[in-house]
Amino acid sequence: MAPVSAQVWLLSYYREAELRGADFLGRLLRRTDDPHLQINLTRHFADEARHAWLWTQRIQELGATPLPVLDGYQRRLRQYVGLPSSVFELLALTHVAEERVQQRYREHAARPGEDPQTVAVLRTIMTDEEWHLAWIETWLAEQAREYGAEQIVALLERYRALEAKAYAELVAEEERFNATL
Repeated sequence: MAPVSAQVWLLSYYREAELRGADFLGRLLRRTDDPHLQINLTRHFADEARHAWLWTQRIQELGATPLPVLDGYQRRLRQYVGLPSSVFELLALTHVAEERVQQRYREHAARPGEDPQTVAVLRTIMTDEEWHLAWIETWLAEQAREYGAEQIVALLERYRALEAKAYAELVAEEERFNATL
């Protein structure tokens, strides 16, 4: 078996996060009957599934197949956060995860010497991520009437702190993998 490149390893993790994001949004879609929320969640769900496909294609273009990822970003995040109990909490957590994705993809696209095809995929996805962040921010702001702005800010801060721990584990795993090459 040929050794796995760092790029295929990383893109497999990106792919897995997008697949789990799509699955998560699909489950969330079944929990709400709000028509406006249904529309935004459906578009978001479709974007996440397309992102997973874009990473799948990119990995194939590199002459590889996606690697199985058993303990990726979404699983680690769930270990720290647990299961949010409401659509409000689920979308707040989604917003925090989307912030991280946007940051990570920006950093990756800015790496010196990154191949142009991977940068093109990153930029395509980052455009979608901007919309994801915007629609959820708007929706959360509308929820301030019911939940209060202070509760929204506190929940986002709590999720960001927990997400930072999950992300730090993933970065450490990436560093360990890269050290073996």
